[in-house]
Amino acid sequence: MQTTYRTHTSGQLTAADAGAAVRLAGWVDSARDHGGVIFIDLRDRYGRTQCVFNPASSPDAHALAEGLGSQDVLAVAGTVRPRPEEAVNPRIATGAIEVHVDSAEVLAESDTPPFEISDDVEVGEDVRLRHRYVDLRRPAMQRNLLARARIVRTMRRTLEEDGFVEVETPLLTKSTPEGARDFLVPSRASPGRFYALPQSPQLFKQILMIAGYDRYYQIARCLRDEDLRADRQPEFTQLDLEMAFVAEDDVMAATERVVAAVIRDLLGAEVEVPLPRLSYAEAMRDYGTDKPDRRFEMRLKDVSDLARASEFRVFSGAVESGGEVRGLAVPGAGAQFTRKEIDDLAPFAADFGAKGVAWLKCGAEGLTGPIAKFFSGEQLAQLREKMGADEGDLLLFVADAPAVVAASLGALRLHLGRRLGLIPEDEIDLCWITEFPLLEWDPETQRHYSMHHPFTSPLPEDLDRLESDPGSVRARAYDLVLNGVELGGGSIRIHRPPAQERVFRLLGIGEAEARQTFGFLLDALRFGAPPHGGIALGLDRFVRLMIGAGSIRETIAFPKTQRAQCLMTGAPGPVDERQLADLHLRLRPEATQEEA
Repeated sequence: MQTTYRTHTSGQLTAADAGAAVRLAGWVDSARDHGGVIFIDLRDRYGRTQCVFNPASSPDAHALAEGLGSQDVLAVAGTVRPRPEEAVNPRIATGAIEVHVDSAEVLAESDTPPFEISDDVEVGEDVRLRHRYVDLRRPAMQRNLLARARIVRTMRRTLEEDGFVEVETPLLTKSTPEGARDFLVPSRASPGRFYALPQSPQLFKQILMIAGYDRYYQIARCLRDEDLRADRQPEFTQLDLEMAFVAEDDVMAATERVVAAVIRDLLGAEVEVPLPRLSYAEAMRDYGTDKPDRRFEMRLKDVSDLARASEFRVFSGAVESGGEVRGLAVPGAGAQFTRKEIDDLAPFAADFGAKGVAWLKCGAEGLTGPIAKFFSGEQLAQLREKMGADEGDLLLFVADAPAVVAASLGALRLHLGRRLGLIPEDEIDLCWITEFPLLEWDPETQRHYSMHHPFTSPLPEDLDRLESDPGSVRARAYDLVLNGVELGGGSIRIHRPPAQERVFRLLGIGEAEARQTFGFLLDALRFGAPPHGGIALGLDRFVRLMIGAGSIRETIAFPKTQRAQCLMTGAPGPVDERQLADLHLRLRPEATQEEA
């Protein structure tokens, strides 16, 4: 880089530059006075360079260095010299040299920072977010954002090589009734009408396929006004892509090429493709979740047949009432866990709806425990065989409705896998989950909802049951899972108007509502829509997994808190009456009082 202020960055100079006259500019990272000679570490995002201010050779520069504070912005000019052998620092790229300063200029002074600019600083996240401009100077945050940029660059390069074209879709669009709440934007030019910020580019990318663009992608900003959880943001970024004249295999293969390229470029690891595939039914059966972490075993086992024949009424009654009994064999835990530690698992499972957790230990003499007396010796032997239990294992059982059994045992599996150190943290496991249910039933509203979205195509072989048995219909949908975390999902879309209208009717969306909300898509489908499908991968989540960050807030330059607030800017904030009047809005008195 050749600019007025610097000929090199602070991470660029090496022993090969010895004797060169250079200019550097950056922030004062640290200062040390050794016998009157001042050593300043000058830092920018590229690294650090040690600068030497000697009063004998450069008295003016030395006098300036005496008054420098941490994070002052400094420009220096001087000569590169090798460090003395005993002072070489092999941990940094510039550790073999130092710059002996001839002249220096303070470009800007800094107040005392609210916390130290280092990776091991212990400070609350709220303080870091409030002073994000300081926090982003920390090497860890700079590495995170540079890794994010590298991942996006690899994604773009791979897709461009695969024939995809990047197209931007609107941020001001129309509100739709499906999905999370929209962020609404009042229109000044059309009083009483509102734009919605996009939850995804879904309808626009489908229209691009109808328009003939064949292979589209976008690094898309998406916004959802939903209740927040620990690792969710109201605005997020996804890699969004859509393809025409394709089936599931084509979309999956294109996605695999992108993900494999990112992992190869960032981690130097190879991903074997095609990736393994599990149906939704298989994932729920074996892992109790549609986001299975397959890096360790401990699969769930259905023991409903043995439970029905037992004298344990909790088990037999659950099966007779339409529920099921499934179990989990925890390796070695029978020998390790005390009775209290086992009993403490029940409250954990209760958070997922389980009314209790029954257990047995597998010892040299067979299965023992509180419920062993309800089974015959032969039944206990069959139970051990079905569970695949070895001596020292702990067997855990839940009896309830299938959804409760899956959720509670699936959560217990992950909890115990982490607790017992069974999950290899350095392993990468990717898989596809396919054939999701098209619909899910909400008992409160007594209606079906789309498990993904209403534009997802049913499997052709299930279409004849769409009206007669909608709950059994499977979707042409697929999710990509990495180490137990959903990276994203997609589907083959409905491309024929009659099929789309059937699904709308099933969802309780009448013809008038469909026309009002989705009329532009329905019109477009009438003008020659090719078979098409796509996927969206959560970029923030992908980056977090790739760099091992604890939260997606560590991968976003300016994230919101769990209350959807920006502590740095104070957003969301009040607006004045004139702005509201321009938008034809007036606040309710109670809202104004709450703000005050």
